[in-house]
Amino acid sequence: MKKHNFYAGPSILNEDVIKESIKAVENFAGTGLSILEVSHRSKEFVAVVDEAVALFKELLDIPETHEVIFMGGGASLQFYMGALNFLKTKAAYLDTGTWANKAIKEAKRVGEVIVVGSSKDDTYTYIPEYIVPEDVDYFHYTSNNTIYGTEIHHDPDVKVPLICDMSSDIFSRPVDVSKYDLIYGGAQKNLAPAGVTFAIVRKDAVEKVDRDLPTMLNYQTHISKGSMFNTPPVFPIYAALMTLRWYKELGGVEAIRKVNEEKANILYDAIDSSKIFRGTARKQDRSLMNICFVMKDEYKEKEADFLAYATERGMIGIKGHRSVGGFRASTYNALPTDSVRALVETMQKFEKNL
Repeated sequence: MKKHNFYAGPSILNEDVIKESIKAVENFAGTGLSILEVSHRSKEFVAVVDEAVALFKELLDIPETHEVIFMGGGASLQFYMGALNFLKTKAAYLDTGTWANKAIKEAKRVGEVIVVGSSKDDTYTYIPEYIVPEDVDYFHYTSNNTIYGTEIHHDPDVKVPLICDMSSDIFSRPVDVSKYDLIYGGAQKNLAPAGVTFAIVRKDAVEKVDRDLPTMLNYQTHISKGSMFNTPPVFPIYAALMTLRWYKELGGVEAIRKVNEEKANILYDAIDSSKIFRGTARKQDRSLMNICFVMKDEYKEKEADFLAYATERGMIGIKGHRSVGGFRASTYNALPTDSVRALVETMQKFEKNL
C-alpha cells in the first residue's frame, strides 16, 4: 500500500532527492567517501555549498545586497540571534501562533518589543490586522503558522525593514527579498532533512548594533566565512542542493506556487463541501502548506475513528497538533497532488459510510 506523507516536519522529500542523497551517502562526488564522512572543507563539498547558495539566489531572485548562509540551531535559535543582531531600541512583532510567540519571548531578552497584533484570543485562527510604527528597528512576522493553519501570502507593505521566519513556506511563492533585513528558517519543511538552518541576510544591515555579539551569534561571522566558520550540517546541505536542483527543474517558485494552490484548493473544497468536516482557519487566511480541519460538533466523537480509518489507508501524519487536536494535512512542495486526492477520497468514503 502506498504511503502518503502529511507530516508537518520533518516532512516529505521528493523521491529523486532521497535517491540522489543515498548515492552520496555511499560515494560522494566520486571520492570513494560517504557524504557523512567527507571534510566540509574539501573542494567537492565547498562546490556543494557554492551551488546551493547560487540556486537560492536564482530561485528567489535575491539581490546582490543579500547573502545566503547555512547554520545549525533551527529557527528557534534564530528567534534570539535575529534580535541580537538587529534590535537596537525596539522592534514590532506580529503574534500569529506558537512560533511567533516564541520569537517574541526571545526578542524580549534583547530589547523592547511591541506586539502590533495578535489572534491568540481566537486560538490563532486568523491573521490579525496591524499597524507598524515607523520608529522601530524592524517588523518581525511568521509567514506560515504550521500548528494553526494560517499564512500571510504576500510581503507586508511597511516602511521599516522586515524580518521573517519562513521555515514552512520558503520556496512556495515568490518573495521580494529586497524588503527584508533577514529571512530565516529550519529546512525540514520545504528544503532538506532536519539539521540545517538557512538565513538570507542583508549585508549592510549587520554589525550595526553596538553590543558585543558572541562570535557564533554574529551573522557577519558566517557571511565572511561562507558558512564555514565551524563545521556546517554537511548531509542536510547536500540534500538541500538536490531539492534546489529539483525546484529549478520544476520551473521555479512561480510554477511551484501554482501546484500548491491546486493542492490546497482540492482539499479545502472537500472540507467546505463536507457534512462532517470543517476548516479551522478563517478562509482568507488559510495556509497553502498546513491545512487544518476538525469534525463538526455533532460528529466530534468520530475523530479517532477517522484517524484510524485514514491511517489504515496510508494517510500518514494527519493528526492535528496536540495543542489544537483534529487533523492537519501538510501539503509542502514535495507532496504530490495524487496524495491530496487520495486523502480527499478517504474523507469522502468515511463520510459516505457513516
